[in-house]
Parts: sequence; structure tokens; C-alpha cells
Amino acid sequence: MTNKFYVPGDQRAARVNDLFDTIATRYDLINDLQSFGLHRHWKRRLVRLAAGTDASSTGSGSWPATNPARALDLCCGTGDVAFALAQCGMSVIGLDFSEPMLAVAGQKLKALSAKIEVSSAPPRAVRFLRGDAQHIPFPEASFDLVTISYGLRNLADWEAGLREMRRVLRPGGRVLVLDFGKPDNPLWRAIYFGYLRRFVPLLGRWFCGDADTHGYILESLKGYAAQKGVAAKMRELDFEDVGIVNLMGGIMSINSGRRPA
Repeated sequence: MTNKFYVPGDQRAARVNDLFDTIATRYDLINDLQSFGLHRHWKRRLVRLAAGTDASSTGSGSWPATNPARALDLCCGTGDVAFALAQCGMSVIGLDFSEPMLAVAGQKLKALSAKIEVSSAPPRAVRFLRGDAQHIPFPEASFDLVTISYGLRNLADWEAGLREMRRVLRPGGRVLVLDFGKPDNPLWRAIYFGYLRRFVPLLGRWFCGDADTHGYILESLKGYAAQKGVAAKMRELDFEDVGIVNLMGGIMSINSGRRPA
């Protein structure tokens, strides 16, 4: 079965952009429904790793005792991770190529700013920019931390994306990649892929009028290297402290690595 939003090759980026432009206003709602709200837990785990406060993880490398000062959240979407990083005291730039997704993030930022103004709490530094994760518009060694959630899999060239992440990291800086994974257990993988094949596209049909919007997830995952492939590429690019945190038996995963100091 083909999916109109998954087209390998030169048209990949344009079709993915079409996808996120289509689903932007329903993105958060469908994420809650298809993950039963768990995506929020997985993002919090990413943020705890970023802040060095997740002592339960093994195989995720050694993490700094203090927070990174400047963070870049790639493929930031509607801003969940960017806002959470800012709440940890970081100065955050969220980068995404979808204007409708950034518009939703901007609406959230306005609402958050209003709450801060009412509560007299100190403002958090978050800024959103439109840009390409394969051609990050910042010079080398600009950030202490680079995160990407559910975005690496969507790049036309995810390996180029990793190279760009390494380029903009300062020496000793960290990269964290949260995305759909591929479980090692064949039965669990079959159940998981069956769920993505049969149920998730229905959400796209019900809420976006098009099953392909969420049938895309499985199509993109089939051709994605997933957690082990990403870890191997990180090592090839000379990242240090390369690690994998598997979530729910590997259906989701967080890859981590550090640019050598």
C-alpha cells in the first residue's frame, strides 16, 4: 500500500511538509489519542535526561550535573519539548519547517507569556524559527544541547541531520533523539506494527479527513534505521557516550550522544 505523504527521494521534504501543514491544528489531540497520553511521559523523560535529572537510566551515557545553558529543539512542532526545556532554565530555540505547526507553537507561547505576566514568575527564554534541520541556520558550536522529537525519521536524509546536529553542538554538548523505535521482540513488534497499521490511520480519517496522514507513521518507520541504526551512525560520526533508552519494550526510544570535548 502506498502513502501519498511518504515519497522517498527529492519529493520527500515537500510531502512531509504537506503532511504537517495538514495536521497542525489537530496534532496535539491525535498524539494524545494514539499514544493514550504517553507521549507526554516520553517527552518528560527526554527533558529529564537533558537536564541531567534522570538517575534511573542505564546505557544513556554520563550526563552533566548542571543544565545546558542554550538548547536547540529541532522539528519542534507545537513546542512541547521547547517549553519544557525552558522551564528547566535553558534558553531555547525551536526550529521547524512547517509554518502551521509554528503558528500553534506561537499561540502556546502567547498563552504561556500571559500566565507568566499574571503570576509575576520570571520569563522563560523560548524563540521559534522556521528552518530546515538538514541545514541548521546557526554557526558551528552554537548550542550545549540539541534535541529532536519525532523528527529525525521524517528527514529526507536523517544521517545529514545527525551531522548537522553534531556541527552546531559545542564541544561536550549533547544530542537527544526521541522517536518511534523497532522492538527486538518479534511478537511485540508485530503487535505494535499491527496497531500502527490498523488503528492509527483511523484517527487520521476521523480527525483530519485522510487516513494517510497517520498511516504515514508506519510507512516512515519501515524505512527508518530506528534506535540501533541511529546509535551506529552516532558512533560513526565520532559521538561519545552513545546510548539508547528503550521505552515500552522499544516501541519508542531515546538515542543520546555527546560531541567530544
